[in-house]
Amino acid sequence: MGKVMSVVGRQVQRFNVENRAQKVISQAKPKPAPKFESNLRDLERVLKEHPEIVQEQSRKNVHLDENLRRVYVTSKDVAVGDNASQTQDPDKPLPINRSSVEEYEFGHLEPRAITKGRCTLRQAVQFIANHQTDPQQWTSAKIAEHYNMKEPLVVNILEHFKSFEVHLPDKNLQRRRLLTRATDTSKQIE
Repeated sequence: MGKVMSVVGRQVQRFNVENRAQKVISQAKPKPAPKFESNLRDLERVLKEHPEIVQEQSRKNVHLDENLRRVYVTSKDVAVGDNASQTQDPDKPLPINRSSVEEYEFGHLEPRAITKGRCTLRQAVQFIANHQTDPQQWTSAKIAEHYNMKEPLVVNILEHFKSFEVHLPDKNLQRRRLLTRATDTSKQIE
């Protein structure tokens, strides 16, 4: 029903549109838009105080008319290659190196100076990995002393964060065993 109404509405809007447009265009002077009361009051006040403004607006300014007659506009087609050299500022040359910016290992720029009692992500990953590989040598006390951190903080980090350990099951080995058994039984049947 909605499509039918939109089609009918569009046909009503476009009915006799050329004649209606011609009627509006052929009017002698277009009807001005209505003005707000405050604008009308301001206009009346200005006309009472300065009646010469209306005369000045209706009079032709000879000096401005002369200036307008002296203005000539000429345009020339500019080649595309020449346009780039003209707009380029020699004081601000375009970059020569267009290589992409190097990505950081941990996704952000690491700070150069580290506050006492803190560590970078790289350092945290390093001491977590060291502790996981050799917990007797890299104890929480030794890590805290080495990185100038509080020992309870290091204990919490080592307790709650671990480096990734990837265990991949060998599915191909199981498939190979099944296939070798199937081929062995088929050889026996022949």
